[in-house]
Amino acid sequence: MSIATRRIIRRGFTLIELLIVIVILLALFGIVAGTLMSRGEQAEVDLQRVQLRMIEEQGLELFKLDVGRYPTTDEGLAALWDKTLLENEEDEARWKGPYLKEKIERDKWGSELVYRAPSELVNGKPYDLISLGPDREEDTDDDITTHRKNADGEFESMDDFSVDG
Repeated sequence: MSIATRRIIRRGFTLIELLIVIVILLALFGIVAGTLMSRGEQAEVDLQRVQLRMIEEQGLELFKLDVGRYPTTDEGLAALWDKTLLENEEDEARWKGPYLKEKIERDKWGSELVYRAPSELVNGKPYDLISLGPDREEDTDDDITTHRKNADGEFESMDDFSVDG
């Protein structure tokens, strides 16, 4: 073997080549991590929408079938699992709950769910059911509700619910 051949065999990556590879790998990792994090956040939002819809369909609608009305703002969502919160004895007698398998008082981000009856967001709707969303502040763009915003930014009923909404 000649000296030139030995140099080629023994020669590894230079420090600059290693740094370039590390920078490329870090850039790729950053792109992948950013994509996964945004998808994770969207998944949390989608799960919260599903939870609100479940409270609406399994809790509030069954409560209305039995009691004949939706809970008042003062009774709140807790009326779905605690009949002692109802405003009169007749309603207590008609109550056949609990209407949810577990108490759901908070959203995925730890904020208390907002329930108001009648709705303050959509005229003619019986209630608002709202998660404050990831920023945990009311009346911001990331709030999640059982109402959908139309093209004008106004809330409307979410009767044709989809996870994309």
